[in-house]
This record gives sequence, structure tokens and C-alpha cells, in this order.
Amino acid sequence: MPAQLTPEEVNEFLDSRPGWITFTSVGSDGYPHSVPIGYFRVDDAVYIGCRDRTQKVLNAQRNPKVSLSLESGSTMQDIKGILIQGDATVINTPDALLELTREAARRRGAPEAALPTEPPPGAAYIKVTPTKVISWDYSRPG
Repeated sequence: MPAQLTPEEVNEFLDSRPGWITFTSVGSDGYPHSVPIGYFRVDDAVYIGCRDRTQKVLNAQRNPKVSLSLESGSTMQDIKGILIQGDATVINTPDALLELTREAARRRGAPEAALPTEPPPGAAYIKVTPTKVISWDYSRPG
């Protein structure tokens, strides 16, 4: 049985950005819609940058129940991952978009002087507020 990650370890794992996070929403046909996408974390929320009016945005607006999954490792002995179930909020107002675009640039290491002064046209962010976090770490005993 794998060990579970503490809340601090979950945040450290998210912040280490070992790969693309998989965002899953529910389509109008009732089927899951899963896509790998870039992300960053602020406090307990996870933000996903994307284009407005895409399928994931439309799905999140229709049904805010979404999930995120992130995993690293290549053998059973080193697999570590998290599954976040949460509520999505679509952010597409200019002021909020600019704030998040600047935060995303900061997290990529951009200096303050080089931060964007306006959001990209047609952009949106999806904020995922966790309601349940499931984790696993096969590198240590449970």
C-alpha cells in the first residue's frame, strides 16, 4: 500500500511541476473530457491558463465539478501522484486576467520589469478550488 502525502507535500509536489497536469471536466454528453495543460498554484487553488470559449471552459461553466491529476515516476517503486477533486471557476474579466497572467509570469521567473501589462486577447483561467485531495507515493511504505 502506498504512503499518502501530507498537505505540505502535496503543495511541494504541485510546485515542483513534474509535468503537465491533467484537467478533467464533464462534457455536455456526460462523458469526461481530459486534457494535459500547464498550471500553477496559489495557496490551495490551482490555476489553469487557457483560451476562453474552449471546450474545457464551456464544460466548467456548465458543471463546475472537475478533477486534476498529476503523477511522476516510471516504475512502481517511484510513482507519486495526486488527484484533486474540486470546483471550477472561470476567470475571464480583464483585471483578474491581468493579475493572473502576471502571477504566471512571476512563477516562470520573469522579472517584475518584464511582467505583462495586459492579458493576452481571448485568454481565460480556470481556478480549481479543491474539495478532496487523494495522493499516493509508492517510494515509501504506507
